[in-house]
Amino acid sequence: MSTVDEAVNRGRNLSSEQFLLLVVGIGAVALLGDLILGLASGTYSISRVARYVTEGILYGLIIGLAGIGLSMTYSILNFANFAHGDYVTTGAFFGWGVTYLVAGWGVASVGPLVLVAPQREVSGAQLDVAITATPIAVLAGLLVAGVATALFVLLIDRLAFKPVRGSGGIPLLITSVGVAFALRYVLVFVYSSSTRGTTASVPSVDFLLVDGYVSIGAHDATLIVAAVALMLGVHFLLQRTKLGKAMRAMSDNRDLALVTGIPTERVIRWTWMIGGGLAGTAGYLMVLWTGTIDWQFGWLLLLLIFAAVILGGIGSIYGAIFGGLVIGVGMHMSMIWLPGGDFTTITAFLLMILVLLIRPSGLFGGKTTA
Repeated sequence: MSTVDEAVNRGRNLSSEQFLLLVVGIGAVALLGDLILGLASGTYSISRVARYVTEGILYGLIIGLAGIGLSMTYSILNFANFAHGDYVTTGAFFGWGVTYLVAGWGVASVGPLVLVAPQREVSGAQLDVAITATPIAVLAGLLVAGVATALFVLLIDRLAFKPVRGSGGIPLLITSVGVAFALRYVLVFVYSSSTRGTTASVPSVDFLLVDGYVSIGAHDATLIVAAVALMLGVHFLLQRTKLGKAMRAMSDNRDLALVTGIPTERVIRWTWMIGGGLAGTAGYLMVLWTGTIDWQFGWLLLLLIFAAVILGGIGSIYGAIFGGLVIGVGMHMSMIWLPGGDFTTITAFLLMILVLLIRPSGLFGGKTTA
């Protein structure tokens, strides 16, 4: 009798999954059909759709790059780090302070430059900060954003996370919330709460389409090159180095890794440093792309980073990257049918929920760390 009941339950679960897949499939086909008909009839502009896709990819690269560190932290330390978004903001301020210092040396005093302070003689436009005009300043800022944030995150681990690391995931999570709030208001105290512009205008290349064009600026290209290079670097690290193999082993089974002689404390240190460095770099590139910086943009980005990591599969590096691209493109493409603003954010979470309903472990579920 129990065997019959199990068969019936399996049949019900299967039928509900098939029904859900059918509903999602019908919705996807309807949206795709509307898009194709709209493009064919001229209701939707080809160049407009192309711009949405381009902007979505750029946004998705930032989310995916930041999501790698969050995914690594979860897979190896087994907790969701709510301070990760503030690492993004902190790294951006570290990096842009150095960029302003290099670009404005001799033009303004050191204090306002390091603090990215909006003053009469200190602004991105007045200092002509751009990858084309001040490449050394931008590259120096990008490097410092990654390195300084990596060291800063390691310090936070020693002060806040290491003392409670053996208590389980919940104390670590609560500690991360406290670290997030503390960091955010330290940023306000040091850098102020004002939103400021950071860059000058840059040249762009226009790609002509049927009814318009798509522009790729120098900062867009910088974002693409830097993000893809860092993602490939993480792939090489995980697949080809002893440290990467140790990370993957520890992610699969920490106790077994400890028994087999893997230096777990060293792996944890490098996990924090790599995750923090990528978060800081993502923050710097975000500001380079948008041209503005404020004290809470990383915190606002955190929910989208979480959505990307969960959508891709918690613990999967490639899932975080792919999830970021899906979230970024999906958010911008939704503007074809929805107004902008908060509605695009809602789209990101709807995509995450739909994926989890169909595949609860995420798109790359089960593939931890790598």
